[in-house]
Amino acid sequence: MSATSLQRNQFLYGSLTLERYEFEWIRDYLYERAGIVLNDSKKALVCGRLEKRLRHYGFTSYSEYFRLLGQPGFEHETLTAIDLLTTNETYFFREYKHFDFLIDQYFPTCQPGQRLRFWSAASSSGEESYTLALLASEHAKTSQWEVVGTDISTRMLDKARRGLYPIAAADKIPKSLLKKHCLKGHGEYDGFFLIDAGLRSRVKFIRANLIEKLPDLGTFDIIFLRNVMIYFDVTTKQRLIERIQHFLRPGGYLFISHSESLNGFHSNLRMVSPSIYRKPL
Repeated sequence: MSATSLQRNQFLYGSLTLERYEFEWIRDYLYERAGIVLNDSKKALVCGRLEKRLRHYGFTSYSEYFRLLGQPGFEHETLTAIDLLTTNETYFFREYKHFDFLIDQYFPTCQPGQRLRFWSAASSSGEESYTLALLASEHAKTSQWEVVGTDISTRMLDKARRGLYPIAAADKIPKSLLKKHCLKGHGEYDGFFLIDAGLRSRVKFIRANLIEKLPDLGTFDIIFLRNVMIYFDVTTKQRLIERIQHFLRPGGYLFISHSESLNGFHSNLRMVSPSIYRKPL
């Protein structure tokens, strides 16, 4: 086999080799389990994120490791693999115009004492969920509010529950909110800040796979489904939209990323502005 053919059929990371048929297997497996589409540009990502798991078991091929996934007794390893292959990029006040909308147009219309529920449907390490909690604590006309964050990654959910972040992650949090609701770390936690316990107690994190049967979460006034659909194909997106809108209360709002759109998809939501949709009363 020529060097060029070798490069086409296998992908190297350290001393381990990911064969093309192995990449195709994990690509199909991740799509079936999480709805995520891996294109050829993600081959190096698969190698890089799974190599340590192979070494943990002493395997010399990805096929050996893949044979564990989905097998009885290896449920935790299956979740670990999905966790590692899931992209988890987020930060506080990401796409700030959505939060401006909540401050300027949503919270002023809420009634005193009204019970409010917010859902961060792909919460990752929790920054989006805590951003919603920061705003609710300041602008809701009620103490009866809660935030639910869900994610497929147990690793990210564990991090979110801790509410501990590097100081650099606080650069987009308004100074008044940072001072009021966050604690600066000292000693071994120097260089970190902690969301204070009072605010953390108002945010619940639950594992959920958005393409499978969802837990009984109740209904919500606000749902953030941002930077999720970019990883799905058209069929999966349509199923997800149909599923999500049932969790939205009449008059509630769905927020998607500025890079996403519901154009061409069937739903009962109407666009308020690009990336913001409302369920009719």
